[in-house]
Amino acid sequence: MKMQTLRRAVQDAAATGTNSVGESYRYISLLETIKLTEDLQLARRAIEIAALEADIIPERYQRNLGTIGTAGQIRLLHACVGVLGAGGLGGLVLELLARMGVGRLVVVDGDFFSDSNLNRQLLATERTVQESKTETALRRINEINGSVEVKAFSCRGELSNLAKMFSGCDLVIDCLDNLSSRFDLEETCRQLGIIMVHGAIAGMLGQLAVIRPDRPLLSFIYGPLTENGAQRGVEILLGNPASTPAMLASWQVNEAVKILAGLEGVLPPDRLLIIDMQSGESYSVQLA
Repeated sequence: MKMQTLRRAVQDAAATGTNSVGESYRYISLLETIKLTEDLQLARRAIEIAALEADIIPERYQRNLGTIGTAGQIRLLHACVGVLGAGGLGGLVLELLARMGVGRLVVVDGDFFSDSNLNRQLLATERTVQESKTETALRRINEINGSVEVKAFSCRGELSNLAKMFSGCDLVIDCLDNLSSRFDLEETCRQLGIIMVHGAIAGMLGQLAVIRPDRPLLSFIYGPLTENGAQRGVEILLGNPASTPAMLASWQVNEAVKILAGLEGVLPPDRLLIIDMQSGESYSVQLA
């Protein structure tokens, strides 16, 4: 289909509204976007991008644009983000990325939901206990935002398979709970030349780092990986109350969105951000 035909269809489907500060703007509703998808036999994401390029706002993203701008929203729709782990951090990260309009997601997790996940994991409900985490994530993302293309891999992510699954991603978000997989992910991101947004939680503590492919940081955070590296650490002793993954997942998604949308304020290289919700303090540590 010619771009001119698409643009004309978007213009015809657009309406005029007024935002919260009284400014007039052109928008296209979700129902009209879905109708165009069916009429034109195009991916919904292509229609949303065409609308934004014509200064017509898909209404679902209207509250994003004051922060990331039209150009930033277009960049998000073009972006691909990998998420390793679909549990406490990962389920929330996927939810937020889908709502922001990140166009393509790759989720990897070989686990199933259990009773102990119900206290904190967004995707864990009494109905989904014993279900595959990736299959549940796929269903949830489709319910939130049908414009998002999702690839789900129900397997353990290891050095032998991560590069293949995350090939084509712009960045990957670490939502893991063990050290050996984290080190595998960091090495994979180094090989692919992409950023890894690291996150870990324990009790009311969270930590965050934006790891560039040429600046590995995990050995500075955890020390060299030993033969016991696969064992879980302090999070088992302190547990994970419901609020902690919600807090850190939001930080991780904010860093990812800043990177993808080309915004300022990304956490500098070689810095580890510590958020202590018990004391109400946060601070960053120089690592290397």
